[in-house]
Amino acid sequence: MHRALFILFFQWICSGLTLSARDFSSVELRAAARQIWQNECGGTVEGLVSWNAGEDFASVGIGHFIWYAEGRRGPFAESFPDLVRLMQREGLQVPSWLKGPCPWSSRQEFLAQQKGAQVRQLRDLLQREQSIQARFLWLRMQGALPKLLAQARDPKALRARFEGLAESAAGAFCLMDYVNFKGEGLAAGERYQGQGWGLLQVLEAMQESSPAEFARAAEAVLRRRVALAPAARGEKRWLQGWVNRCRRYAAQVNS
Repeated sequence: MHRALFILFFQWICSGLTLSARDFSSVELRAAARQIWQNECGGTVEGLVSWNAGEDFASVGIGHFIWYAEGRRGPFAESFPDLVRLMQREGLQVPSWLKGPCPWSSRQEFLAQQKGAQVRQLRDLLQREQSIQARFLWLRMQGALPKLLAQARDPKALRARFEGLAESAAGAFCLMDYVNFKGEGLAAGERYQGQGWGLLQVLEAMQESSPAEFARAAEAVLRRRVALAPAARGEKRWLQGWVNRCRRYAAQVNS
């Protein structure tokens, strides 16, 4: 059974893998939320609740959190129910229908109802509560650390890079956004010719802990992904957008 994010975070704390990092201020959380919203949704209210062609789930929130309909599952981990549970623990009032599975069983059904009351209600909530969504990603990023260390070639070096980044708002944003963007890099099925493209691979490709170095390593990892991808996937069409997103990480230090 899919566990709530709180349980994962509690297990992380109890594991003794203490992350020596500063916490985000409310101002920094709002700034991170705005940038993540721009990265994932183009900064549009409509993008806060969408269903992409060819996908079997709704994409919800500033981080396009995955939400499956009842009886549906896929290769990607569902995350929106964990966000709802965090909102409830924080005392936020959420509509009762958000506590269950996605109410739209298909993209066609969602498109037919996208002007309806439920979609409007959800978009209003997600636009209003951006900071808690950014904090959800912050907690998810922290919870990734023990799993990354378990698969790292050099756990000590990886931890130093991770914690070095997490000490600043700019560096923490790199970690938060990338793990939401391309995942942790741990799944065996997320490899081309044995090479992954997630946060693990980026951290292992770094030489030092800085947003600029993270941007360089992330771009290199994604260029390698495209080079190794099956030709039929045509991933080159996405590369420039991915590169542009990575290069914005280097600019975070000056933002």
